Amino acid sequence: MKPRITLITLGVDDLERAVYFYRDGLGLETDGIVGKEFEHGAVAFFQLEGGLRLALWPRKSLAHDSGLPVTASSPTDFCLAHNVISKSEVDSVMTQARNAGATIVKAAHDTFYGGYAGYFQDPDRHLWEVAWNPQMLPRE
Repeated sequence: MKPRITLITLGVDDLERAVYFYRDGLGLETDGIVGKEFEHGAVAFFQLEGGLRLALWPRKSLAHDSGLPVTASSPTDFCLAHNVISKSEVDSVMTQARNAGATIVKAAHDTFYGGYAGYFQDPDRHLWEVAWNPQMLPRE
């Protein structure tokens, strides 16, 4: 297997609310919700850097498609990380997320590895870390 992740799908409770958060609040680009004409088909895709895409899909649709039941989730099941190029950018992204309706879980702070990071949750409680890590700076 060649490890290649091209799409990350987040199950959401309210697709319209989730699209508003990511598109209007965080400024991610999307064509909006597509597939409404299909039962369990409504989904929104967001283009990210490096060819990666983020999909928002109702939890009920994801459960239907996978054959698994909808169950309670834990915000610590996984975490998405957004690495930035400076401490001030961490603060800026955290403020943008809060203003978009995110819950700040842990304010940005100096880390044990010499970086600077904070955590927020989106309206569906998905956990995001915003970090400046001097050993893992993103390519600009």
